[in-house]
Amino acid sequence: MTASATQGGPEPAPDTSLTDFLLTHRLTVSGEAARWTPLAGGVSSDLWRVDLPGRSLCVKRALAQLRVAADWQAPVSRNAYEWAWMRFASRHRPDNVPELLAHDAEAGLFAMAFLPSERYPVWKAQLFGGQVEVATAAAVGELLGTLHAASAGDAALAEEFATDDNFDALRIEPYLLATAAAHPALSDLLWGLAHRTATTHLALVHGDVSPKNILVGPAGPVLLDAECAWYGDPAFDLAFCANHLLLKSLVVPTRRADLLDSARALVEEYLRCVDWEPRPALEARVASLLPALLLARVDGKSPAEYLTDDRHREFVRTVAAVLLRASAPTVADVLDAWAAAFESPARPGSDQLD
Repeated sequence: MTASATQGGPEPAPDTSLTDFLLTHRLTVSGEAARWTPLAGGVSSDLWRVDLPGRSLCVKRALAQLRVAADWQAPVSRNAYEWAWMRFASRHRPDNVPELLAHDAEAGLFAMAFLPSERYPVWKAQLFGGQVEVATAAAVGELLGTLHAASAGDAALAEEFATDDNFDALRIEPYLLATAAAHPALSDLLWGLAHRTATTHLALVHGDVSPKNILVGPAGPVLLDAECAWYGDPAFDLAFCANHLLLKSLVVPTRRADLLDSARALVEEYLRCVDWEPRPALEARVASLLPALLLARVDGKSPAEYLTDDRHREFVRTVAAVLLRASAPTVADVLDAWAAAFESPARPGSDQLD
């Protein structure tokens, strides 16, 4: 795993439960020099890079209270489900998840290989840096579709990942229901999407397929942070990832066309893998979830930190509301409407948005 280290202040030290964890699982030996560096970028877990003689690893521990402005709590048992999701993914696509090293379910923590940023840059950093490769989005779509296809119809996985409470606490309530509370005129639509999503159980969902959780490795994308893992609606993962590309097209205007092309490639490659249900049915669910998630990143409990301009937030609110009411049948329809909104003279602040 890779992430940016925190800056400033004295060198931090982990509590003894973390150092004991490494000793118990023979990832280090007593007296061996270890440098612990906290990693920034997450709101739901403590992350540490541990440098040992000749090797580095990453230790992750779930937090009960997430680091956001809103009161957002979630069970630490999600750490065990993340570990289980990564084990599942490693059986099918071992090059696309970090090597797993050790797990302590009771303590809510695990260790995995540390992937250096020189070889495994974070996709989000690339996108904000203007490095937008459509092929990367296509590879993410193919990987996600492959994993969903491998899990679809698997009764054992459905039982193992019957994590409806976790998913409700981490995704349904803070994204869809909190947004419904902020938009009474759209409340019925958003509650309907929340109910449909929560009651659809077709494949193993990652739950946080975001560019911040995807490394661009030499053997393709590497998925991280599966704390929301749930046997549910695969449409959620695809909508969640496409949502991030649309939002970034708003704030990285010089690469807008490439970001929109990336969203299209993501969806197209994913849909090629869909064999567990009719593709139009899945795509319709993605198309209806996408504007809801756009709105959630403005007015839900986890607003996108880069949407700091009031004009951008109003743009999202306006376009997402129209799309929610329109109920487009395909993702292409949503993408076309999003792109067209940039050209509309009626949009909020249209002469200054870029």
